[in-house]
Amino acid sequence: FAALVSLNKNNLGYRILGQASIKARFWKIELAGVLLITLVMAWVIVEVRPVEFLTQAGNTQNILKGIFNPNPKELVPMLEALVETIFLALLATLFAIPFAFVLSFFAAKNLMFGSIWGRIVYVVIRLISTVFRSIEAIVWAIIFCVWVGIGPFAGMLALWVHSIASLIKLYSEQIENIDPGPVEAIRATGASTLQIWRYAVTPQILAPYLAFTIYRWDINIRMATIVGFVGGGGIGLALYQQQQMLAWRNVGLIMWLIAIVVWVMDMFSAHIRTKLIAN
Repeated sequence: FAALVSLNKNNLGYRILGQASIKARFWKIELAGVLLITLVMAWVIVEVRPVEFLTQAGNTQNILKGIFNPNPKELVPMLEALVETIFLALLATLFAIPFAFVLSFFAAKNLMFGSIWGRIVYVVIRLISTVFRSIEAIVWAIIFCVWVGIGPFAGMLALWVHSIASLIKLYSEQIENIDPGPVEAIRATGASTLQIWRYAVTPQILAPYLAFTIYRWDINIRMATIVGFVGGGGIGLALYQQQQMLAWRNVGLIMWLIAIVVWVMDMFSAHIRTKLIAN
């Protein structure tokens, strides 16, 4: 009798496992079908034309010749535009730091969820920073070009607004990951909110904040090139002008200069961040 019961249990288990296996296979087939349909739709909507990509490659000969044969006669004015870009990005980053630093405390969940008003302030600041961050710097550049006119000032303002929104997110997330021990210890002494932020929170976030700021400067140098295409000044504006005149050797010179600066900034920011994390 026991053997029959055991056999029936085993048969029931096999049936359950078999049904689960069939369902799993069905869902895999269904998922593969959905992915295939999505891929086909994307291919049609994007109008992918691999034949033209291969057959029309000859049209890029002038561009490639210019890139690999840059014009040294235009080095000085292009270097001036490049320096303008570097300092444009630097000012945007420096001006964003105090705003992002202060607002990041109000955008940290662990500091603001102690009261209903704190929750409201947290939600408002997070919402505004998310909206401002979702608007790309090139759109901000268009707005400020209309506001203050074409030039590096408009580009700086565009990067400044976008940097504040981005740094608020990075800074506040760092605050949310701090060790709560010092905060609770200082709060137990009856310290005010500002004293807690000053003596328990700030010492834990200074090094990561500096690393994030350097990283943001690196990003702003890259973004300044794109901002220049809509009138934000710097090397991006020079690149757009040379491209419009089909001066591909000058375009090649600008591309090499941008690549060198980006590589140097990558090395520099990575070195600084490594040192800060190690310390």
